Amino acid sequence: MSAEVTGSVGRRALRDRLTVPVLAFGGTLMAVMQTVVVPLLPDLPRLTGASAGAVSWLVTATLLTGAVLTPVLGRAGDMYGKRRVLLVALALMTFGSVLCALTSDIRLLIAARALQGAAAAVVPLSISILRDELPPERTGSAVALMSSTVGIGAALGLPLTALIVQYANWHAMFWVTSALGALGLALAWWAVRESPVREPGRFDTLGAIGLAAGLVTLLLAVSQGGQWGWGSPRIIGLFVACVLVLALWWRRQLRTERPLVDVRLAARRTVALPHLAALFAGFAFYANSLVTAQLVQAPLATGYGLGLSIVATGLCLLPNGVIMLVLSPVSARISAARGARVTLAIGALAIAAGYVVRIADSRDLWVIVLGGAIVSIGTTFAYSALPTLILRAVPAGQTASASGVNVLMRTIGQAVCSAAVAAVLVRHTSLVDGSPVPTLHGYLLAFAIAGTVALITCAVALAIPADPRQGGTGRARGGAVREKALEGA
Repeated sequence: MSAEVTGSVGRRALRDRLTVPVLAFGGTLMAVMQTVVVPLLPDLPRLTGASAGAVSWLVTATLLTGAVLTPVLGRAGDMYGKRRVLLVALALMTFGSVLCALTSDIRLLIAARALQGAAAAVVPLSISILRDELPPERTGSAVALMSSTVGIGAALGLPLTALIVQYANWHAMFWVTSALGALGLALAWWAVRESPVREPGRFDTLGAIGLAAGLVTLLLAVSQGGQWGWGSPRIIGLFVACVLVLALWWRRQLRTERPLVDVRLAARRTVALPHLAALFAGFAFYANSLVTAQLVQAPLATGYGLGLSIVATGLCLLPNGVIMLVLSPVSARISAARGARVTLAIGALAIAAGYVVRIADSRDLWVIVLGGAIVSIGTTFAYSALPTLILRAVPAGQTASASGVNVLMRTIGQAVCSAAVAAVLVRHTSLVDGSPVPTLHGYLLAFAIAGTVALITCAVALAIPADPRQGGTGRARGGAVREKALEGA
């Protein structure tokens, strides 16, 4: 009997030690799933028999469902159990990958990619679980790592996809991601405990529908504006509908006893400014990988392009993921010592500095990699600080939903960045061997815009009220005071 008890205690201790790496694995998988189709986009019209416009929905569908489901599943996690909802999100992601592996029909592929969008809720749910389960002295570094998995997975997804597609059938890529998803689901089911922190109540179904309608109109307009025309009646109508729907949604949230999103809490400076910073940080970060991938693959005939293959391009971006993995504990220590707002400001300045390097020289590969690495350093600091700012400002029972909104703002920032970069590059093109190719000036202008947004992020970070409980007291003491104060709230 004693041996059985000892074995049970040992297994529980092992599961506790694996909670952080298992959740980080799930977050990395989420980012990988979002990026795996990007190298395939030029070839998918031929492989599926669909138009280029239809193929673009393989990215748009994931973006839309991820944006809608992140706050919805976050709220569901606060109400019904974060582990339970986390497993649902991972299961939907894995099932979507299996569907992609089994079909070449563009309609089924789009539906499958929409299912994969549910994985966007993995990061905020995991951050909430870490806050509930870990001691205060471990929370900062664990949350920093969890937030950095977004960049780590994005950096790993491109070379992984390129290698698989180069040496195997494109369906093999989705079988690999299906296997990884099943592994992540099994590990989460085994290692992650259900959090006892709940905020019971009736789920705001109308609020979820209203938020979904508002976000779909917004992101659809942003993502399709370049194809449909920014001044077209469809795009203008979508923006008008977005404003009207979200205004009505906000008003209803104020009047609902148990709202989907506590908009009064979200309107406080300590919460609203981190959300605004997340929007700008998402924009500033995304331009790095988005523009770099196109620039280094540009033909040599352009005078600036390096003509690299997809595999070589992925390897150029790979150091960015390693940097985020290594530096996430460093960013957590800075936040513990100086406050998360300072870490966010430092990160934003580093992102801007990286783009200055890119503007100074975007012809030599080593300078391109160096500039991208500096941007990744800044992204690590910024992304690790954002959830810490949210955790300190909201009650424990609303952690998942508030973190979900913060991730949503980053997603919107990335979508706006994609549209802005596309608009800039389309406007600045020249003919190379009879084909329109973006000019170097267009790429440099995109870097300048992203760097300017990074400086705005820094200004917003410095405007966030300082935490009087932060600094000079040590991580453990500061974390304990924070938790005590939040319990009182």
